[in-house]
Amino acid sequence: MNAIRKNFLPLSTLAAAVLATVGTAVAAENEELTELTKPGSKVSLGIGHVSKDNQRFGQYTGLNEDGVYGLVDVDIVQRDEATGTWLMLNGRNLGFDNRELRFEHERQSDWGYFIDLSQTPRFDPYTVTTTLTGIGTTTQTVAGSATAQPYHLKTERDTVTLGFNKEFTSNLGLQVRFRNEEKDGERLWGQGTFGTWRFLTDPIDQTTRQIDATLNYTTEKLQLTGGYYGTAFENRNNVLNVPGCAIFTGCDQMGLPPDNESHQLHLAGGYNFSKMTRGTFKFAVGRITQNEAYATTPVAGAPGSLDGRIDTTLVQAGLTARPMPKLSLRADVRYEDRDDKTPVFVYFPSNFATPTTATSDGTNEPRDIKTTAGKFEASYQMPMDFRLTGGLDYVEKTRNSPPVRSVSFRETTEETSVRAELRRSISETLTGALSYIHSNRGGSEWLVSTFVSSATFATSSNQIAPLHLADRDRDMWRLTFTWMPIDPLSLNLRLDQARDEYSGRGFGVVDQAVRKGKAENYSLDAAYSFTNDVQGTAWYSVNDTALESVQCRSSNGDVCTPGTQQVWGSDVQNLADSFGLGLRAKLNPKLELSADVYQSKVRDEIELSTIAGTSVTPIDDVINTKVTSVKLSAKYALQRNSGVRAMYIYDRYRTDDWTWANWNYSPADGGTTVLQEPVQKVNFFGVSYFYRWR
Repeated sequence: MNAIRKNFLPLSTLAAAVLATVGTAVAAENEELTELTKPGSKVSLGIGHVSKDNQRFGQYTGLNEDGVYGLVDVDIVQRDEATGTWLMLNGRNLGFDNRELRFEHERQSDWGYFIDLSQTPRFDPYTVTTTLTGIGTTTQTVAGSATAQPYHLKTERDTVTLGFNKEFTSNLGLQVRFRNEEKDGERLWGQGTFGTWRFLTDPIDQTTRQIDATLNYTTEKLQLTGGYYGTAFENRNNVLNVPGCAIFTGCDQMGLPPDNESHQLHLAGGYNFSKMTRGTFKFAVGRITQNEAYATTPVAGAPGSLDGRIDTTLVQAGLTARPMPKLSLRADVRYEDRDDKTPVFVYFPSNFATPTTATSDGTNEPRDIKTTAGKFEASYQMPMDFRLTGGLDYVEKTRNSPPVRSVSFRETTEETSVRAELRRSISETLTGALSYIHSNRGGSEWLVSTFVSSATFATSSNQIAPLHLADRDRDMWRLTFTWMPIDPLSLNLRLDQARDEYSGRGFGVVDQAVRKGKAENYSLDAAYSFTNDVQGTAWYSVNDTALESVQCRSSNGDVCTPGTQQVWGSDVQNLADSFGLGLRAKLNPKLELSADVYQSKVRDEIELSTIAGTSVTPIDDVINTKVTSVKLSAKYALQRNSGVRAMYIYDRYRTDDWTWANWNYSPADGGTTVLQEPVQKVNFFGVSYFYRWR
């Protein structure tokens, strides 16, 4: 009897163990609940070091120079339990150039407001060595310096966002947002004609303002959202002066982006006709204007400003229904009208000097676009857990045709798409879907190119069909699988493939008239939980996009005659494969580790070759770019509410991009070069101390 009892714990001991386990679980749940209902505050202070100057690693953060940087993050939260009022202050990257700071004050289900401050830099990844003077100003002199100096151009955005919301009743609320962005700095720019290229910079000193006010009304059946959205763009620099410019008439002054503004009123909503039927709608009208005064009058008789105006209208209606338990239906109709009401004037009548070849009659070109789109979809639950979904989409775009055209043009394009998807839960751990879309784009008759003539418009033709207007057949396939073979492991596979064939412009006897495009995307990602405290992730993706085209330059008629006209092939391909690994581990109550590895390889292939007729300058080149990044982090708790965090980042960028290996401008420019470092390696170390409280 005693021997048997030795194999069992005393009831008091067993009960104590059970109570301790339950108590630990309850304490953990209570801590999670407390974190949700009463989040704590946290402050983190530290220093980081960048190993060397760079142009890519710190392009948008400001970590572009060798040296020490401050690591400062703030997250302060206070809550008044009696009134349900929250007071929050959140700061990120306060020691970097891409810092963010947000103050928020709100009372739940009543009112709230916030102030958001952010700064976003952009350091140009290229090194410019130039004799240009006046960089960043509105007066720049080409070859103004006797010796060339290196420059690293930069822009910076400082943004202030204000927000306010008020709940008047349980179903009526107001939201107002105002955003002011100041952007200044300089970026690459230039001017050129007839083989002469000169380096300049765009002097940026701009303000963009946005305001968005919406009123929301909600009942059990009706939901409405209406309001106003407006923007205003102000450029304090409206013209760039280039003293002594003589490469073409009028190049001593160059226009910069003009002031403009837009206004829109909108109303959207939905109505539940029944539990199985719901309707939606949207209506919006807007106006875009630009009336900046010209620096100089272009020509006698022309107005002093463009007086540009575009009116926009949007109407959309939709209906979803489930007439039977296994059948779901959806229908949508959308209409958009972009009506360009800008007055038309002759601004450059000098184009009439060579009427047989000029591709502009000197007038500005308003552009109207009307888009009508419709969509219908049906989904049916079939036996054996199959769900079949089918749909029909239609898009029609109508554009105004300019009176003088340098390439072929068509006023209307129509695209019809038919799609189908079959989805099934193959087992409790495996779900798969296969979808297919076929679309066909055509349109109205092609309009030949038109040249200016003193008496009438002289017509010609060429074989160039702009990509967005060309006839196209597209086939798209997508296969997806989600598999969880065991509880801690999940796998997701996705295969996308698209094939395009362009036609519609005959090349006569040219055999290579078929033009093709393709896009393929293959991705696999996995997640595995080794334990509750250790999780790993991995992913791999391949993207392959290519376009094969044939072009012909024809002076008359629609027939391309090899030997008389040039026929050339243009093949481009972008191939990218990337992978990533991630690990999160809580080794003990005090120590947490994380690791991420990422690598991406991009290959761009460019080939331009002669097919028939006069030879063209061949291009057959490859550009390879490889980015590798390793991020390691460790967090150690010194006490329950404080600790230290250390991190290490390795970043390597390598490219053999010949286009920026050593770009040289024309000799008349004064010898400006633009280049980038082909290999850039950066190490970043950081350590910080954090403290939390409630």
